[in-house]
Amino acid sequence: MLQAINVHKSFGETGVLKGVSVRVSRGEVVAIIGRSGSGKSTLLRCMNNLETVDGGEIRIGGEALVAPGADGRPVYKKDGELRALMLKMGMVFQDYNLFPHYSVLKNLTAPQTLVLRRGAKEAEEKAMALLAKVGLEEKANEYPCNLSGGQCQRVAIARALCMDPEILCFDEPTSALDPQLTQEVLSVIRALAEEKRTMVVVTHEMNFARDVADRVIYMENGLVVEDGPAQEVLGANRSEAIRAFAGEANY
Repeated sequence: MLQAINVHKSFGETGVLKGVSVRVSRGEVVAIIGRSGSGKSTLLRCMNNLETVDGGEIRIGGEALVAPGADGRPVYKKDGELRALMLKMGMVFQDYNLFPHYSVLKNLTAPQTLVLRRGAKEAEEKAMALLAKVGLEEKANEYPCNLSGGQCQRVAIARALCMDPEILCFDEPTSALDPQLTQEVLSVIRALAEEKRTMVVVTHEMNFARDVADRVIYMENGLVVEDGPAQEVLGANRSEAIRAFAGEANY
């Protein structure tokens, strides 16, 4: 469903991804964990075409977003094909990225009407159904400045779902939230996981990664160090590398 193959990415002289290969199957929830600077968010951004790669290949639903050309340099799809392919991906950011001058409802309807060319009535019906799904139907006419951080993140999740993505990605969705608001957001993601949605979640919530993810990928220094079933990677018999990162707690 989603593949990164030998992906390289540098910022200036700093290598951030040093040959990363990852595979996500349809209906699978994959959690990516690791220390700050390990490359996990950069990998997610590359898979969503928010950063360009320096080398390697990324495939979405079997189609190449980017692949090595004849000279070995990365070649991306042409603009029209690229836009169509990226509609398969949905992204929820750490800092929500809601439009502050739009109501909650318009934050959900505008992308549908502008990008998917849905009619206003259909877009609003879709938006209201998804706001109900994340428990925020009554906030439709509020503005982001009047919401808590947890509510903003739930709106951001609903907005991503409005676009009917095949793969939903989360970049540290709870890192800016206090514990109570964190649980609000994680409960929504848990519910999506129960629907067997294909999801990639960059997270620092170890309990969530163990309990909700099918697989956990641990990154360190721009490389995938471990990739395996969540209960094994974060279980009682976890490796020394994971113990050094996550400690001895019984996750």
